[in-house]
Amino acid sequence: MIRDQETINQLLAVIERFVRERLVPNEQRLAEEAKLPDDILREMKDLGLFGLTIPEEYGGLGLTMEEEILVAIELGRTSPAFRSIMGTNNGIGSAAVVFNGTEAQKQKYLPRYASGEWISCFCLTEPEAGSDAAALKTTATRQGDHYILNGTKRFITNAAVADTFNVMARTNPSIQGARGISSFIVERDTPGITLGPIDKKMGQAGSLTCDVIFQDCPVPAQNLIGEEGEGFITAMKVLDRGRLHISGVSVGVAERLIADALDYAIQRKQFGKPIAEQQLIQAMLADSQTETYAARCMTVETARKRDIGENVSTESSACKLFATEMVGRVADRAVQIHGGAGYMSEYAVERFYRDVRLFRLYEGTSQIQQLIIARNMIRGAS
Repeated sequence: MIRDQETINQLLAVIERFVRERLVPNEQRLAEEAKLPDDILREMKDLGLFGLTIPEEYGGLGLTMEEEILVAIELGRTSPAFRSIMGTNNGIGSAAVVFNGTEAQKQKYLPRYASGEWISCFCLTEPEAGSDAAALKTTATRQGDHYILNGTKRFITNAAVADTFNVMARTNPSIQGARGISSFIVERDTPGITLGPIDKKMGQAGSLTCDVIFQDCPVPAQNLIGEEGEGFITAMKVLDRGRLHISGVSVGVAERLIADALDYAIQRKQFGKPIAEQQLIQAMLADSQTETYAARCMTVETARKRDIGENVSTESSACKLFATEMVGRVADRAVQIHGGAGYMSEYAVERFYRDVRLFRLYEGTSQIQQLIIARNMIRGAS
């Protein structure tokens, strides 16, 4: 685990340079080709970006939550699709194995995730189970030393390129809701897996999502993560961490948008002077800076609390709610500051405006975060 400040500062400096010199110049290429360039993918693996959060004993860097947030902010300063390819290996695709996996599972999968040899993904959402994740219908029926999976998962990030699927399935159909759900590692070459066509999305071109269909798919019982019926609990722990990560990414994107908007406002002249001298432009810049600073502070502080073992379920949802809503407002102001140019695809703010809309939907919508926060408040007052 990285602990001394000098080491983490060096890591952040390397990532900042990589983002500035390699990722930002390739943003338009990624958007047009909707595919991560192979040379960029190799460099990301060489830098260890696929193993940021995986424990050192399994080949990763073992970053703390706070350190992960600082890295997420740096990675947020470029197109989110760059981060997406390795995000699942560091988060929702591997976290269940890190939290509850057997030693054999950790030895087999985590080093491959950390090196980028294998890509992981997280299969929770279904056609009829999105925000109401506990209503999922995918089943896993025990037959001897295997489980047989049947069901469809929807909008699964990295499924098109994944080597393993972390699948939530109902192992006890007689138990409705969360308690009947278990978690499994399913390898790509397992019979009975079919992938749907790549989804066409509003934004984040290059971040690939699609359906995953399991039809009489046999999964060894040894690939059950934890105990039967613990899958949903594991998933919620995974999402708590993921929500903080997305909050950090949102801060990084907002900081990039502010920098682009400020630069444009200083260069663009109207009425004989830079528009940055117009007070209403200044107000939009100031509001964006203030909200971004608030999101950064609350996210880093919550990460620190998590690192010392505090339960931060409420705070994680509060960070996710505020940071993702915040970056949407910042993106809107950035487009407004650019005026007509902000509506043109040659400017990055147009792309970011579409990209950040997803942040308010995945890892639990803003409305789900509101429910979590309020219910935890009521429970704590009882």
